[in-house]
Amino acid sequence: MEESADLLPRAELRAIFAHLRSRAVILISVFFLSFIVGYPMAEWMIEILLDADGYRPVGVEIIVLQPMEIILLKLRIASQIALAAFITTLVCDLAMNGRKIIADGKRVSVESSAGGYSRLVFAIFSIIFLGLLGFVYAHEILIPFLLDYLAKDASSAGLDSTWQLRSWIGFIIGLYIGSIVSFQIPLVLVILIRAGLLDRNTVTDNRSFLWFAAAVFGAFVSPPDPLSMFLIGGPMLVILEIALLLERITSND
Repeated sequence: MEESADLLPRAELRAIFAHLRSRAVILISVFFLSFIVGYPMAEWMIEILLDADGYRPVGVEIIVLQPMEIILLKLRIASQIALAAFITTLVCDLAMNGRKIIADGKRVSVESSAGGYSRLVFAIFSIIFLGLLGFVYAHEILIPFLLDYLAKDASSAGLDSTWQLRSWIGFIIGLYIGSIVSFQIPLVLVILIRAGLLDRNTVTDNRSFLWFAAAVFGAFVSPPDPLSMFLIGGPMLVILEIALLLERITSND
């Protein structure tokens, strides 16, 4: 029981849950506002994909099976945008206030606010940079390769490729979002470490779990073959190792 208490201190956990409850209205508001804004954005994204070259391999026919398909697709995309905004807000909040939350749980003195603001700036800059990096990776490498791979796989079997509009666009946007999110995961872990919400040794001692989690994540957002899973999870693990190395080098501990 004592070991469990050391791993999950009740005082710190209570402080975290209390902080999240105090932020519930803000986080929920961010989600719904992003959903409202994301719905028209989804229509714009669908139009871009329909008009853009390179997203539909040669010989592939796109069909619509039901009248509500476009509306359901826009709702799905808007939900993904809202969830991304929700998580981003939560990560930025923990980056800024993490040490204060832990200090409140331990009932010790709190650092000056300057440290929290510097971590917030670092988090925002890193989210933007890694998000752009993930977008470029998906646009230039991941999506062209997988779409061509799927079309050739069907062609080699002597089958005509007919893709449903909702599945096709949902698959493409899912790869974009999956790539952007996977590039953010190492940042989230580093922010949690710097904020005092996660121990660095907990991450480094569980690398095997991280490799498994990366494979599972890759299977969710791509065809479940080893190559596709590696293309999604591989870059995340590489960035994670780089992030942990930089965190260790720049740490003041």
